[in-house]
Amino acid sequence: MRYAYGITAALLAGGAAATLTLQQPVGAQVAQNAPGSINATAPRPGAPMSFADLAAKLQPAVVNISTTQKIQVRSGGNAFSGTPFEELFRRFGGGQGDDGRPITREATSLGSGFIISPDGYVVTNNHVISASPEGGSGAVVSSITVTLPDRKEYKATIVGRDQTSDLALLKIDAKNLPFVQFGDSTRTRVGDWVVAIGNPFGLGGTVTAGIVSALHRSIGINGPYDRYIQTDASINQGNSGGPMFDLQGNVIGINTAIFSPTGGNVGIGFAIPAEEAKPIIDQLRTGQRVRRGYLGVGIQPMTEDIASSLGLPKDRGEIVARVEPGEAAARAGIRQGDVIVRVDNQEITPDNTLSYIVGKAAVGARLPIELIREGQRKTVTVTLGERPPEDQLASAGNLDEDQGDDAPGAVQGAPDQSSRSAIGLGLQTLTPDIARRLGVSSTLRGVVVNYVDPSSDAAANGFQPRDIILQINNVPVATVQAAAAKIAEAQKAKRPTVLLFVQRGNNPPRYVGVQIRN
Repeated sequence: MRYAYGITAALLAGGAAATLTLQQPVGAQVAQNAPGSINATAPRPGAPMSFADLAAKLQPAVVNISTTQKIQVRSGGNAFSGTPFEELFRRFGGGQGDDGRPITREATSLGSGFIISPDGYVVTNNHVISASPEGGSGAVVSSITVTLPDRKEYKATIVGRDQTSDLALLKIDAKNLPFVQFGDSTRTRVGDWVVAIGNPFGLGGTVTAGIVSALHRSIGINGPYDRYIQTDASINQGNSGGPMFDLQGNVIGINTAIFSPTGGNVGIGFAIPAEEAKPIIDQLRTGQRVRRGYLGVGIQPMTEDIASSLGLPKDRGEIVARVEPGEAAARAGIRQGDVIVRVDNQEITPDNTLSYIVGKAAVGARLPIELIREGQRKTVTVTLGERPPEDQLASAGNLDEDQGDDAPGAVQGAPDQSSRSAIGLGLQTLTPDIARRLGVSSTLRGVVVNYVDPSSDAAANGFQPRDIILQINNVPVATVQAAAAKIAEAQKAKRPTVLLFVQRGNNPPRYVGVQIRN
């Protein structure tokens, strides 16, 4: 995914096609619909012949945001950077000025924003004013300049910023400014016209138009706020923080990210919905720190393989991979392996995730949670804690770099033939000596992968030698024999997949569903 100037990832989307028959005007002959076709009315009137009047009205409230910061030149221009000679070069003054201090230079970035009050409150993205494209909660840029369409420039101060939602509120010292208002994004529909105004590639005041392509789109960023409006209106680097308008001139979204393999517009852009942004901006404006509910679990979606191994429907509920000690979930008795299917009487789906529901709830709220444990439904009541800062959450779940196959500590031994034939993995009991060589706790119990059949579903799911399987179908397995018994049990029950709880190094364990060979 790419912010206005940042991060790239892949996003795949699919959908089924349907036959569509439009109704003809009154008095025209209407053809008989084929069986199964959809009888839809013609588009509602209102799409303008031109967006010129709307753009002229809205452009004065959309601003350019430029930032400056001092950054250290990487290795001071060290030609030996990344080589064994880098440190030696640095010792003899490489990468430093005459006074021995690191060489720095001034870096600039560009983004967009919009005025929401006549006295100069400006909304933008947090990553636009952050010292890193990821929008971390640490350092901010040293200087922020807001430029109005009439080219007047103002130095801006930060009123508040929220990394979780990627929103920030600025203030400039000005009066009687043109401003725009938030609209009701909950009424937005796929196919509605939208207009985006911003500062792509530094070209201020650029207007683009398109339609809403999708709603509630997950793109893998911003945790509880991973729920975006997708549009085909052209959005490019520099549009971040700019407004997405409906045809009434209300802000229904804040342009934030694009999908692009090239860095330019390919017709897939994303905006934070106004329904999520406005309450946060209102809190920031009053000087409040944004507080969110926190359950204290690590979760995974119910993929087809995981759901199949549990005998549950896919895309309904989320499985608990980790429970944080002392947090709300642990206090309520939620366990690793539970499948949470409903929270506060709301069903958990890909469009309505556990993180989204809990993140919107107040700290201290008491919520009923319905879950499935060992095939039985159970309801518990949790009292939510407060969500920690995003940097703290990220550091708790960071993935370390994997070692190569021939790295020290690689597990040797003859692969277990029963598991190899059933799921394509050779297994070995995790002994304290093997745990020491793998760099994990000697008290850890499980089985170690020492062979992966490259043609197996396990290989397709990313299994590697030295992965540690802690549980199979939510039952701990401390020996190869116990693992083989659980796989055989799943085969006997004619389950198409088996659910493995896997740890790699000292990273948090995760669930993976693996197909059983016939």
